[in-house]
Amino acid sequence: MKRREMLRSTGAAVLGLSAFPLGWVAAEEKKKPSKVLYFTRSVAYEHSVVKRDGDRLSYSERILTDVGKEHGVVVDCTKDGRVFDGDLDQYDAIAFYNCGNPDEPAVDGGAPISPNGKRRLLEAIATGKGFVGIHSACYCYYSTGPKFEIQTKVDPYVAMLGGEFVQHGQQQETAMRIVSPQFPGVKDLGESFRLTDEWYGLKNFARDLHVILVMETEGMKREAPVDKESYDRPPFPSTWARIEGKGRVFYTAMGHREDVWDSRAFQQILLGGFAWVMRHVDADVSPNLDRVAPKASQLRA
Repeated sequence: MKRREMLRSTGAAVLGLSAFPLGWVAAEEKKKPSKVLYFTRSVAYEHSVVKRDGDRLSYSERILTDVGKEHGVVVDCTKDGRVFDGDLDQYDAIAFYNCGNPDEPAVDGGAPISPNGKRRLLEAIATGKGFVGIHSACYCYYSTGPKFEIQTKVDPYVAMLGGEFVQHGQQQETAMRIVSPQFPGVKDLGESFRLTDEWYGLKNFARDLHVILVMETEGMKREAPVDKESYDRPPFPSTWARIEGKGRVFYTAMGHREDVWDSRAFQQILLGGFAWVMRHVDADVSPNLDRVAPKASQLRA
């Protein structure tokens, strides 16, 4: 099945339903379309879903812009960190699928985010801008502490996002347990679903996280030392929402693979996150980390 057909038969078709919570489209009285900035600068490693072929948009960029067009959302795609020194007021939400410290040279040639740009980004979110982090967005402004230690003080970007990358093992199938079934995009997915992806180990979780998906580590392959280091631990958050000042923040660790971007589950969850951060739908995001993943900060079994 071709990607466009997949969009029509799965995620895009679901988003076209009149039952609103999954839609990107705001109230009818809104006179101008919503606008999203999608930032995909890559430092040491460029994921295939954000890699461009010349001037052609990457796989994930094409999906977001195509679905956006169908639902009245303009998506601006860039790898140029200088955008954060410009006009951010035009955007309803900012999405990151970046990789690595923005101060370092990028393999894709994208200009770094300046210290002033970082400050303006965090200020924009704190004053009400929506933010969506996808997959390697948690591997940005990472702390300098030991890999397998929880830091008491983290970079302001990590604090805003609500969690930080540790490492990952081999790609494999595992279960995502839904612990916030009323959050936009997950209501129709049952109690859990299984997916093959590159699963990130995460740490430094904000205490005020509203966890949406918990990664079930039991039964995961641990055939190499890096697998055991990554997954020999209790279940931990993989997708969450939180409030940063007046802004709404959503993050999902999924999205490494093209087939994940094509999957109905991922599209529903991601676009539900966009709908929530852009205030097209509300949700209860009360902190629940201690209840649904009480041992999340235990990095070893």
